[in-house]
Amino acid sequence: MRRRVVVTGLGAITPLGNDVTSTWDGLTSGRSGIDRITLFDPSSLAVQIDGEVKGFDPLQYVNRKDLRRMDRNVQFAVAAARQAVADAQLCIGSENAESVGVIVGSAIGGIKTMLDQQKVLDERGPTRLSPFFLQNLIPDTASGQVAIYLGAKGPNMAIVSACATGGHALGEAAETIRRGDADVMIAGGTEAAIVPLVVAGFTVMGALASGDDSPESACRPFDKTRQGFVMAEGSAMMILEELEHARSRDARVYAEMVGYGSSNDAYDLAAPADQGEGIARAMRMALRKASVCPAEVDYINAHGTGTPLNDKFETAAVKAVFGEHAYELAMTSTKSMTGHMMGAAGAVEALACVLAISTGIVPPTINYRTPDPDCDLDYVPNQARHANVSVAMSDSMGLGGHNSCVVFRRMSDD
Repeated sequence: MRRRVVVTGLGAITPLGNDVTSTWDGLTSGRSGIDRITLFDPSSLAVQIDGEVKGFDPLQYVNRKDLRRMDRNVQFAVAAARQAVADAQLCIGSENAESVGVIVGSAIGGIKTMLDQQKVLDERGPTRLSPFFLQNLIPDTASGQVAIYLGAKGPNMAIVSACATGGHALGEAAETIRRGDADVMIAGGTEAAIVPLVVAGFTVMGALASGDDSPESACRPFDKTRQGFVMAEGSAMMILEELEHARSRDARVYAEMVGYGSSNDAYDLAAPADQGEGIARAMRMALRKASVCPAEVDYINAHGTGTPLNDKFETAAVKAVFGEHAYELAMTSTKSMTGHMMGAAGAVEALACVLAISTGIVPPTINYRTPDPDCDLDYVPNQARHANVSVAMSDSMGLGGHNSCVVFRRMSDD
């Protein structure tokens, strides 16, 4: 019998709030978390806005000694993971530690640590480098630290697939449970890459919206006047659990994770494949593995970056996969409110799918004012909507042509 995977816990650190409740409240109220950069002086940069995590106190989640050794992305990951474990009322001890695994992805990893240590090397010499430098540079540190803090001794790895990372981390975690290698997986994504080098790099690529005059309206997915995405940071984690294991401990179930698709465009390192052909294949794979027909899908949390080609071709991909039903389902971009959290984006957006199923509320796409003939679906403009969501999908696309797609369904007993 195929092992079923359910979601029993959620955690989030985002530009909208430092827990799931405040993040979801921000999403459903259409509140923007985008503002001017405060993490450093942005005055020399052409783009000076971002989606920052504000008011975050890492000492609620890690001890002071470890904090000095942790990059910001690792702090976010440990915090969101501990929230998710608490939400799931999951106890990890000697009797079950080997059956609890961790998959946490990051697109960029500890880049602030790298830049800080490069400055130390240049100004003070090699003997003054931190012995914890390399440990915090590599993208798998977050996954390792989550395991250490929570005592999870099962399968553990990091996923790195640019902005598709969060979806891939959740999908691979579910597959780990399905093949019997773990009963519980702590999975998601984390990112803290708002540093001058990365902001400037995306700026020269022409990928970012400027929005200095009105930061909160800078990210306009699917709107005809869209100009690009807004960099953001944060983390989201889920507790994925084998169904019978969850039932054995009377765990609350938010939703069932039923499908996962992965593909590559094999086309270009930056631009999406024509008509979204690559992400369409990931969607079809996820639906096939979920045994869900396109007409059953009620809601798609889109990648929806606000870049001209992405939104146009993602819309085309949805039409190719869903046919006429594309015009009946709701499709929103929560990046309009959070900004683009890169490696964490897919995990945050999957979390939104799970909560749409469990609460019956679909978050909006804010800043949608001017219709685009190439983007003519129902993007739930500007205000949340009450809806009966039985099946929800989250899709993500990343530099390098990476695509991930996950599908969730309201829990049923059949």
